Amino acid sequence: MNQTFAKAIETDSFETKDGKTVTIHFIHHASFYFTYSGMTIYFDPVKYEGVDYKSLPKADLIFITHDHYDHFDKEILNDISTSTTKIFCNSTVFNSLGTGVALENGQEISFNFSMFNSVTIEIFIEAVPAYNTTGGRDIYHPKDRDNGYIITLGNSRIYIPGDCEYMPEMKQFKNIDVAFLPINQPYTMTVEQAVFAAKTMKPKILYPIHYSDTDLTGLSVLKKEGIDVRIFKM
Repeated sequence: MNQTFAKAIETDSFETKDGKTVTIHFIHHASFYFTYSGMTIYFDPVKYEGVDYKSLPKADLIFITHDHYDHFDKEILNDISTSTTKIFCNSTVFNSLGTGVALENGQEISFNFSMFNSVTIEIFIEAVPAYNTTGGRDIYHPKDRDNGYIITLGNSRIYIPGDCEYMPEMKQFKNIDVAFLPINQPYTMTVEQAVFAAKTMKPKILYPIHYSDTDLTGLSVLKKEGIDVRIFKM
């Protein structure tokens, strides 16, 4: 007999510079969503066993980094979208969906999002590169195709990278408050690359994602850098 179960969704939170709270709801792998001032923002939502997206909050915003199966799922997008949901993605995903806002690396966009309770939230979005840098691994994530995102909420800058390794462009990512880094070679970073990336960007909080069964103990050196490493269970 088949058994079904509900996967526990872990949460964590941090305070933005304007004193409001962002709560992270970690679904699995690279899928999670934020709740912030009544707004719900999803990142790379895809299907996982035990997760009923129809029971989760509807999305105000959805960010999709690229079209790999563990980051892009049309069925799940239908489950969490409404007629007013805004989807931000790269051109590959946009061409597949036929809707959304396609952003290229280096493109920036800002807008005011008005909530039902008359609260207006200012959001600033930067689409940044996301690619492999180790020789021979660009077959997974070639340069100039996929997106990472730096999102400003409540004057705090939050980096959601998509799939990538350490990239020279990270030297230009200034004043990052919270970073999510993918750790899982050969597709994304080694632990050593993640440590170097974190030391380069100097976020106050680091969340490892995408790490599967990778041993993350090497991230402990970041404590000396004043970086708070917070690990969700995979």
